[in-house]
Amino acid sequence: MGEQLTILGFAGSLRKQSVNRAILRAAVELAPPDARIEIFELDGIPPFNQDDEQDPPAKVGEFKQKIRAADAILIVTPEYNYSMPGVLKNAIDWASRPYGDSAFDGKPAGIMGGSVGMLGTARAQYHLRQSCVFLNMLVMNRPEVMVPAADKKIDGNGRLADEATRNIIQQFLIELVEWTRKMKK
Repeated sequence: MGEQLTILGFAGSLRKQSVNRAILRAAVELAPPDARIEIFELDGIPPFNQDDEQDPPAKVGEFKQKIRAADAILIVTPEYNYSMPGVLKNAIDWASRPYGDSAFDGKPAGIMGGSVGMLGTARAQYHLRQSCVFLNMLVMNRPEVMVPAADKKIDGNGRLADEATRNIIQQFLIELVEWTRKMKK
């Protein structure tokens, strides 16, 4: 075990009772001892406007700074219409602009997500991975965490209560830490 890593996590949903925000909170609880997950909330990031990219809003500046300061990124995405939500794509667009000043460049990352359906955000994750290729992010390929029927795995307090899913996320985080250390060499 080396120095403690900082992982910046964000969910592609603004809804307070989002299953993906619950999954992200579970990741914070389940992080291995040599990692700390800090959550960044995407609410308050305005729609991307290239006219403003040279002087971005304060929330965007904060987001980019936190990405750069983190050792790795954890993105937890819902799936909307077979893809990632506009909120998530918008935040990624802001953090990667202006061209040549992407906060994501060379950053190790992990992707997971959950949905009420049986595919658990598989299609959204694959679209997100396509964007990550252009952003030059070092996305871990395995294990994958795609939580099906996620709404049935969250208790009345908004906590991910399904032990099997918690175990999968815990293993994913151990692998993400290992991946990040490998990528930093």
